[in-house]
Amino acid sequence: MKIAVDAMGGDHAPGCVIEGVRLALESVAGLEKIYLAGDEERLRPAVQEAGLTSPQVEIVHAPEVVDMGESPALAVRRKKRSSIAVSVDLVKEGACQAVVSAGNTGAAVAATTIKLRLLPGIDRPGIASPIPNDHGMCSLIDAGANPDPKPHHLLAYGVMGAVYARHVLGVANPRIGLMSLGEEDTKGTEFTKDVFRLLRSSGLNFVGNVEGHDLFERPLDVVLCDGFIGNVVLKSCEATAHAMFKWLKQELTRTPVRRLGAMLARSAFLGVKERVNYENYGGSPLLGVNGICIIGHGSSSPKAIQNAIRVAAEAIAHEVNPHIVEELKRLGATTHA
Repeated sequence: MKIAVDAMGGDHAPGCVIEGVRLALESVAGLEKIYLAGDEERLRPAVQEAGLTSPQVEIVHAPEVVDMGESPALAVRRKKRSSIAVSVDLVKEGACQAVVSAGNTGAAVAATTIKLRLLPGIDRPGIASPIPNDHGMCSLIDAGANPDPKPHHLLAYGVMGAVYARHVLGVANPRIGLMSLGEEDTKGTEFTKDVFRLLRSSGLNFVGNVEGHDLFERPLDVVLCDGFIGNVVLKSCEATAHAMFKWLKQELTRTPVRRLGAMLARSAFLGVKERVNYENYGGSPLLGVNGICIIGHGSSSPKAIQNAIRVAAEAIAHEVNPHIVEELKRLGATTHA
């Protein structure tokens, strides 16, 4: 497998990205080659310092960078030699099978959509973000690619999410929920009610409306929502987890007795921290584009980059996109208005 990595994407690029690539080459099975897209003058010494001198790593010069605050669509059109644009071009040209980026999410969505186009039957791509719960892993779709979708877009997300859960995560019959104001069929906006009707007649394993707490408590494999709600939910979950660990640390170190108790329970606390640590999940697949794109957290560490590359390799190995096209045909899902 050959994967293009946006070496300049992320808050700590290129150092963390290069170290993540080194870790991935040591741990990800079937990884043949990594193409690092970025400013060669900056990358060359950093790659040599990291000891990545094998033919498995190749630098592809990309002198421009899309900053986090830039307009994604404009940046993709104006900065044709940016690291994310060059990374996607490598997939478009067939040199690579996937692209990984921890940079500007909107730019990654725009570049892949414009350059790679969409799969047959798909109108809009969706970001599938992993959320750990009491029963394993739940994919929240969409987590920010499409903030103002139409009902049939969410039907397509349901199909794609089910395929990803089945073929990559190993769930035999993925359970799909729709984020709403309550579990009753009559709850929600006109938009969610329209989506509900489409999902109920789709042939998917649709379990009905779900609420925010269900993400963590119910046996759900895919939860659907628009990109605006999904992004708010995802960032709220991240912020809540961060705040809870901060407050817990403050309280556990307040007295000697509490500090002793914390030492005795240290392994339990570390276990919970690992369970919610985004680094372990690497990145979120952008489903629906005609290629594999994994979007990492902006503050991705080397471990997160390593796992984002692993997620890309899994998507390639399990042939996610051909299965999505096949499933759309099989279900006869109408994803166009």
